[in-house]
Amino acid sequence: MPQPQSPIVEFSHVSMQYPGVLANDDVSLSIKGGEVFALVGENGAGKSTLMNLLYGLQKPTLGSILVRGQKITGSYTPQKAMSLGISMVHQHFKLVPSFTVSQNILLGHEPRKAGLFYDQAQADALVRDLSARYSLEVNPRDLVGELSVGLQQRVEILKALRSGADVLILDEPTAVLTPQETDELFAVIRRMVSERNMTVILITHKLPEVMRVSDRVGVMKRGKLVTVLDTAKTSEKEIASLMVGREVLFDELRDEKPPGAEVLRVTDLQALSDRSLPALHDIDLAVRSGEIVGVCGIEGNGQTELVECLTGMRSLAGGSILLNGEDISRLLPGEIRARGVSHIPEDRLRTGLSAKSSLTDNLLVGKQRSKDFSFLGIHLRREQARQYARRLTEEFDIRTSGVDEMVSSLSGGNMQKVVIAREFSFGSPLLIISQPTRGVDIGAIEFIHEEIIRQRNKGCAILLVSADLDELIRLSDRLVTLYEGRITGRFDPGTITREEIGYYMTGGRQEGGPI
Repeated sequence: MPQPQSPIVEFSHVSMQYPGVLANDDVSLSIKGGEVFALVGENGAGKSTLMNLLYGLQKPTLGSILVRGQKITGSYTPQKAMSLGISMVHQHFKLVPSFTVSQNILLGHEPRKAGLFYDQAQADALVRDLSARYSLEVNPRDLVGELSVGLQQRVEILKALRSGADVLILDEPTAVLTPQETDELFAVIRRMVSERNMTVILITHKLPEVMRVSDRVGVMKRGKLVTVLDTAKTSEKEIASLMVGREVLFDELRDEKPPGAEVLRVTDLQALSDRSLPALHDIDLAVRSGEIVGVCGIEGNGQTELVECLTGMRSLAGGSILLNGEDISRLLPGEIRARGVSHIPEDRLRTGLSAKSSLTDNLLVGKQRSKDFSFLGIHLRREQARQYARRLTEEFDIRTSGVDEMVSSLSGGNMQKVVIAREFSFGSPLLIISQPTRGVDIGAIEFIHEEIIRQRNKGCAILLVSADLDELIRLSDRLVTLYEGRITGRFDPGTITREEIGYYMTGGRQEGGPI
């Protein structure tokens, strides 16, 4: 592979000030041509802001940015950035599902016959040429909405490369990919660097991926660039410690005692999607006390519907759900909670919190009418509620200016801790946990994982749904894979590789053998 060259991008004393927030604080950084540069940091560290400045989405308050030694001056927009060879693929794809691959890639640059009519043949030829040039195979005529997430990402990358970019910014590119799709992406990145001498800037929080694919890594904390390290000369542990400002242990807290009695039994569960299409097919699973069962699957394969059925938020089309032997299949969410089910939802803002309410009010949900916190179930004992909120805030390390603070003012990690503190405080025999660390930085991830294991060690039965396969392998006692609403495999984490799990997640294999 060619050695990295002289700097292609330079930040010189760059600061970005928002009202009340200094997002970037005097950052000076050089990124070399022909390297993979990883940029890491906790949520709010300023890494995405810095890349948005490079891509022209915002203008720095102070300092300057140089591309190939030339200082960026005047009006600087994404269009100007692309003309300088800089392009960006965002974490959330900006594709039109009803358009074909070629229509998405050439959007705004469509070839035309006689200057009037869309030239389909030429468009397909342009996309095939681009695809071959970067070894990113796609079919120009496929509808984007019918492609896998991995193929949609290929379309996004080709769209970014269409203008001839030689600096590619990838924001959390593996967030929703299977292990196989991640391997393919990394192969593409390395191929672009080695064969086309491109520079790739990778924004990520997954440290194993940093170690695997990058040449150098920049660590940011509270808007400042802490250091830049040669990846080959550092470790995940060192990077994590620099990000958080303390040693991150990720200790093994699990008790090895065998699980207890069956708490949850799901039999022949069937459900429909919001569009009244089959979403779950004959789901059978069980969770015992003192164990974590992890559900692996690419998002959109029935995980959301499964959780909603178990918590009473979606009606069943068939089958049954038993909690400690009692049929709860037709109960309302409040009735299911009263039977002993706590729920951490996948979208904390939409279904987990009241953002415009105080920390106290959010922590009290579900207990506000109990005799400890109300008079006759009508009048709230406000001081008792505040004392309770202060205790949970301290116990779950929720960073806040006070328990009367609005939840909307908290960071994403602290919002998630509010949901976890509330749900864990019920002492429920069954915990349904969905995406517990989504959008959460590494320090909060460590804390949340420890709390989940502690609940398991206390004898709680836990069903864990996550898009992060590493998280599932680390926490789960047993794994099930879900594809198109069907369970395709059941495993002990130590008996199967991540790559093999990926085959079951994509339907390439199922219980009983290959499909």
